[in-house]
Amino acid sequence: MTKDVITLTPAMPDPATLLAGLYAGGPDLTVNTLTDGAVLQLCTAQGTPLLSVEAPYLVHHPHEARRLLGDQVPLPEGPFWWTEARATTAVPEGEQLAASFAGRLTTVLGGTTWPPQPARTGVVPTGDITLPPLPDGQPPAVDIQTDRAFVILQDRPVIALTAWLSNALTQATAHDRALHLVTPPTSRLTLPARAALGIRPHRWIIQHPEHGYYDGLTGAQLHWDKGAFISLANHDGEPRVAEPFQRDAPGTNTNGERQLLLSLRTVHPATEHLVLGGALEAAWQHLTGAPPAGWSSAEPVGLPWSRRQLTDLARTRARRSAPTLLITTGSPEQPALASTRILHSPAGIEEHITLALGYSPDDTVPLDALPQLAELLATQHELYTMLVTQRTARRDLTVPPHAELPPIPVALTLGTHAVRDTSLNQAPELTAAPSPTRLGPTTSPALHYTLGDGTDPKAWVTLQHITQHSRRK
Repeated sequence: MTKDVITLTPAMPDPATLLAGLYAGGPDLTVNTLTDGAVLQLCTAQGTPLLSVEAPYLVHHPHEARRLLGDQVPLPEGPFWWTEARATTAVPEGEQLAASFAGRLTTVLGGTTWPPQPARTGVVPTGDITLPPLPDGQPPAVDIQTDRAFVILQDRPVIALTAWLSNALTQATAHDRALHLVTPPTSRLTLPARAALGIRPHRWIIQHPEHGYYDGLTGAQLHWDKGAFISLANHDGEPRVAEPFQRDAPGTNTNGERQLLLSLRTVHPATEHLVLGGALEAAWQHLTGAPPAGWSSAEPVGLPWSRRQLTDLARTRARRSAPTLLITTGSPEQPALASTRILHSPAGIEEHITLALGYSPDDTVPLDALPQLAELLATQHELYTMLVTQRTARRDLTVPPHAELPPIPVALTLGTHAVRDTSLNQAPELTAAPSPTRLGPTTSPALHYTLGDGTDPKAWVTLQHITQHSRRK
């Protein structure tokens, strides 16, 4: 089991400061580097890591600390450096090393730590530590490795899609293993982490003090069997659902909070002058009154918003045949978070965007702005499709480990090329669906369907009728 410690410092931890922090364990330990120097490990003489430290990461948006760490740490003023360490708790010295490492960094550079703790700078005696070596190829974020699974244990209030977790997911897939993230029932996921862990065979697993283990997304009760967590079944063969997952009934603790969810797909011609991110920026500006604040390939989101820079990253990864996943965030006044997957297809360069916005009970969800947004995206940003849904869920856009109400469709937009690819360009009027609004050129229009206000589940039937008809060509 490991213990995470994060330091937030106004100045960059240089190599000398990092080494001074690592040598809190004394001169008998060794320091190794992994992933081209991106991870430093403090190891025993047998090579077992006691402390793993990821390269410091500059975050330009102070509210990221509050979004991911809560109110337990003071909100930094201006940009700060996020340095993340994972210490083993197999021996007490692991947590002591983490505390002394963090204390040494903040003593030299200023700043604060999570979890909040008194600054320690003393040397931790490590001469008597004996631990078995880790299995070959075990990523630094992984606590337990079997032939079937990578297991990570975390107790953060919010579990984000950090570089640690993203790398562990990639390694698990490459080694044909499931990734099991185990947390207490007080933890929540960010939407990017939820999307990544919702892909089977990966799981978010809740360790409940009274009810054992269960899946945080489905509620299925789990038990450990032959190196992996598997579901327990009822007498009828269906997965057994944990009582805490059902007890926290959908919507009971959101106090009327809502989320507006947009799923967009754009398709661009592959040209050297293409700049990505335009559809997301336009939607963000249209619905919030401001552009996105920042972007990154992992959380915390650290870079100022730049369509040119994110395009350059996508081009670099495309040359290496690597996928591109980007995360975008906004200002704390209007919670908004987006994930973008960029890929090459025979049709061109595609952006698959999921944009979520959170609203309090007193807020007005901007449903009236959707037709104008649909026209803007269809006529200026190569929109192929856009589905808008609304659901009762947390304004802060985090995912709790209990059942939530499903989203309800609000609107569907088919861009010009999507209409051409279906029979709707010949007969867009459907008897079982509302008449669409035609957008753009009359000879080759896009179609926008208003399906409801996000409160009537029957909108799913209407949406299904439209999508089934659109396939008949």
